[in-house]
Amino acid sequence: MSTRDYTPLDTALIGLDQALRTIFGRPLVTERPNPTDGLSEIEMSEEQREHTARLMRINHTGEVCAQALYQGQALTAKLPNVRDSMERAAQEENDHLAWCEGRLKEFGNRKSFLNPLWYAGSFAIGAAAGAAGDKWSLGFVAKTEHQVCAHLDDHLEQIPASDQKSRSILEQMREDELHHATVALEHGGAELPGPIKLAMKLTSKVMTQSVYWI
Repeated sequence: MSTRDYTPLDTALIGLDQALRTIFGRPLVTERPNPTDGLSEIEMSEEQREHTARLMRINHTGEVCAQALYQGQALTAKLPNVRDSMERAAQEENDHLAWCEGRLKEFGNRKSFLNPLWYAGSFAIGAAAGAAGDKWSLGFVAKTEHQVCAHLDDHLEQIPASDQKSRSILEQMREDELHHATVALEHGGAELPGPIKLAMKLTSKVMTQSVYWI
């Protein structure tokens, strides 16, 4: 059955299943291996472990937001090739979600309590971006992914150089995010207006600061 055969109820139920998997369950990952496979754990001070775990929690919530954005955009995207691109990117973001969650468990830490809130807000933003038109939706994807890359660069500077397990996850995530941004631009993504870019920057700052603690 292709997506064009789905009824509105089917689509709603699929979206609900994706939301529940993203926030509370186990996301459906791709065929790619975990970047940490074969890497050994290292000794870190309690302060280093706690700080790195909190950074990974931010990255996990960022992937929750990415899932919601892509799912919202795929729901309202106009062109089939744009919708397909969104869905493949969402599958790869699921890998990031699983990798970050696995690393959090290795640290003995937890996911953010705010994930349902951030998912709901990001889904609404993604759906609105998709409804505004594919060029704006894709432009939003590109800007979001570049913003994520900046966060990942910052986190890579803060994480101990010897923590190859965490670093391998973040480095693969960064490579994927850059690819998603490039694909979005190649499909016709438009440059976003300044006020929207500023709002995205401020929202991202609120997310990272709140999730670090909650």
